[in-house]
Amino acid sequence: MGARILVIEDNPANLELMRYVLGAFGHTVATATDGEEGLAAARREPPELIVCDLQLPGIDGFEVVRRLKADPAFARVPLIAVTAFAMVGDRERVLAAGFDGYIAKPIEPQNFIDRIGAFLRSESRHVAPPPQATEVPARGAPPRAPNGKYVLILDDIQANIDLLHTILGSAGYQTASAKTVAQACALARERRPDLILSDFHLRNESGLNFIEWVKTQPALANTPFVFISSTVRAEADRSSGLERGAAKFILRPIEAQALLDELAASMAEASP
Repeated sequence: MGARILVIEDNPANLELMRYVLGAFGHTVATATDGEEGLAAARREPPELIVCDLQLPGIDGFEVVRRLKADPAFARVPLIAVTAFAMVGDRERVLAAGFDGYIAKPIEPQNFIDRIGAFLRSESRHVAPPPQATEVPARGAPPRAPNGKYVLILDDIQANIDLLHTILGSAGYQTASAKTVAQACALARERRPDLILSDFHLRNESGLNFIEWVKTQPALANTPFVFISSTVRAEADRSSGLERGAAKFILRPIEAQALLDELAASMAEASP
């Protein structure tokens, strides 16, 4: 039986990655995007474990743990800190502040699950995925049930890449990722993907550069190309992508199953 876990994280990609992985392993997940919201969620429905980012808008993770540890109702609830700013001495500082554990970003799904499990009561620890859940493979491991499809991902944010690898890998897709258009072009030349999933806004580049190149390549021109973005500034961006041949333009945040459905539909529509 899974545990009730509260995740307090303001980065949408990191939040969705943790929520998805924990949910796939049978846990019930509540989320909050700032410290005050996290405190309210914890008091409204006390969780069995809390995962809290240190850098939050408003009150930070250190203030969250101070307030919770001062409340007798949370004295025995494990609080796990996560942060992207891992420096010498940080672990000791975090534990001294009252946290029970410390996990550095970027989040690796299998390691994350193992670390969380160590803090849960034995009866709440996950041993094997329940029959209705999809097991999330460790990064780089082959999918449990390969479906024979290969997806090329272009995104310059590692948390987004990790989330997409996890979602697609758990559904049986093989994946490869690139952070620049040049890297993506090289991967596409090496192996023709069954679908390309590209961010629209990249640092100093645009996903439009990639789709324009793809559509000039005879071996790739008919490959379904899907844009995904959380930073669309205007309807013009969506129109520009679709006009250049994108099959779909998806906006983040999006539920994992909804994303998988959109990608499957794009490949089905492209089949002869």
